[in-house]
Amino acid sequence: MDKAPDAFRTISEVAEQLDVPQHVLRFWESRFREIRPMKRGGGRRYYRPDDLDLLRGIRHLLYGEGYTIRGVQRLLREQGVRFVQNVWQPGRRSRPASRPRRMAQSRRPWPPKAQLRCSCRCCAGLRAANDRRVPK
Repeated sequence: MDKAPDAFRTISEVAEQLDVPQHVLRFWESRFREIRPMKRGGGRRYYRPDDLDLLRGIRHLLYGEGYTIRGVQRLLREQGVRFVQNVWQPGRRSRPASRPRRMAQSRRPWPPKAQLRCSCRCCAGLRAANDRRVPK
């Protein structure tokens, strides 16, 4: 028998819905203060529907979009809980409008050959890579 959409969920039900282990949910509780399940006697956790949406958003950002925990914490701080709760839904933007994604072209170019005079192993690898690169 399925529960009503607004019913509370246990940690095992949430873990099954999100396809993550229970210990990951407990870890996320320690990293994201916005996740606050109701706790009953014996430490049993009950997640509200809003908690479940937030967890879905966090899971999507971490596993689907490749964010780090710090990156998701920054999004929660700058964009708010509602943004993260809605980010997992189809048709929603996963990146805030104010911060465009960095492109690969923004990397610094290789150092010129004149700068690679050091004889250490690290610079020898750079020198070899620099000699192999194709001129434009």
